Amino acid sequence: MANVYEERLGTDRMLPLVFRMALPAIAAQLVNLLYNIVDRMYIGHIPSTGTDALAGIGVTSSVIILISAFSSIVGAGGAPLAAIALGQGDRERAGKILGNGFTMLVCFTVLTTLTTFLFMRPLLMLTGASEHTIGYATDYLSIYLLGTLFVELSVGLNSFINTQGRPAIAMYSVLIGAVLNIGLDPLFIFTFGMGVKGAALATILSQACSAAWVIGFLTSKRASLRLERRYLMPDKKIVLAVLALGVSPFIMASTESLVGFVLNGSLKEFGDIYVSALAVMQSAMLVVSVPLTGFAQGFVPIVSYNYGHGDKERVKSCFRIVLIFMFSFNLLLVLGMILFPHVVAAAFTDDNRLVDVVCATMPLFLAGMTIFGLQRACQNMFVALGQAKVSVFIALLRKVFLLIPLALLLPGFWEVDGVFAAEALSDATAAVCCTLIFAVKFPRILRGMKTPNPSSVRG
Repeated sequence: MANVYEERLGTDRMLPLVFRMALPAIAAQLVNLLYNIVDRMYIGHIPSTGTDALAGIGVTSSVIILISAFSSIVGAGGAPLAAIALGQGDRERAGKILGNGFTMLVCFTVLTTLTTFLFMRPLLMLTGASEHTIGYATDYLSIYLLGTLFVELSVGLNSFINTQGRPAIAMYSVLIGAVLNIGLDPLFIFTFGMGVKGAALATILSQACSAAWVIGFLTSKRASLRLERRYLMPDKKIVLAVLALGVSPFIMASTESLVGFVLNGSLKEFGDIYVSALAVMQSAMLVVSVPLTGFAQGFVPIVSYNYGHGDKERVKSCFRIVLIFMFSFNLLLVLGMILFPHVVAAAFTDDNRLVDVVCATMPLFLAGMTIFGLQRACQNMFVALGQAKVSVFIALLRKVFLLIPLALLLPGFWEVDGVFAAEALSDATAAVCCTLIFAVKFPRILRGMKTPNPSSVRG
């Protein structure tokens, strides 16, 4: 039976609907931003060892991003397919996508946890750890891995709550974990004297609470799309469909990890101080990317639902709003960080040398990101429209085809500046290419949509 929360995706006025769906997710992601960077803020201010500890935590990010990337296969691949199915009125298929998604996340947990435990030290050395920082890295990651299942479930399944038109419920799942993590961090790090181990413990306990909230809602009567035991058995067609669309966001996330391997490995040759600087600047980039991720979580279900429902005008209307907001938000925040890098650096460290390095390199590092809002808007639209192949290509373009080769080649000409210039050049080039591809593909996708359902009511 249709649900009032789902129906409003196809009937409410578009501008209020987009922000009503997106604002709770943005708020949750802003708190989640603290969730991601508060560890680094606290660790960077540990007396005498803060800078080395920050570098150690920085190199674990590449491994952690790779692990959490598997959750995006289900969250960013399965959830839009479920929304399209709901828009088409096929609730059984939507239920199978959710159930199979849960099973896939459990399998991903076993795979990633065992592999990382077996190869932890060589992986961390490959990502840029040195003999001075490897101890901090292994201390943090060995505890973090104990909570992998909580991370996979809370991140991977939360998107299915948004799919049901319940952004506030999805927001609470993030808020619960984030607020708890922010409170536990200083307690474990400083009061109990656990250092980086305390930061990792605070994180996994917080994620466990988030996962419990998500599972609790999806198995309750409040959910219009429930996690049911009868749909847990893998269905080959469902799994392949989720993998086909989910591979794009997985590549987007996992190549961030691969880039971390390359960038940290290159920077290590110039000194651990540059690895620490990269950790600071990548954390600063989260200030931009995390809220935009929240915005995408809000608008993607709207686009997917109306695409499945066959309403071209609502799809176009949503895209116009998305493009204006994502481009403007991205541009303003990046310009702020380029103009005031000292403010960003001082939030993470008291080490004057590290502050100076960040101030010298951040404007170059972020230069290409000024127009990256274009790619964020277009690429998320491709995912929302179920365009798996083009999404995969765009995901590969920025990181694999551009950034990694540039990061390996440019230091030979510009030394350490070449590493940071590689990020700028790849960001700008990928944004332009993605926008051009979208300008060609989007009209074709609209022409291929089915006739709108006569029962739909345009908002």
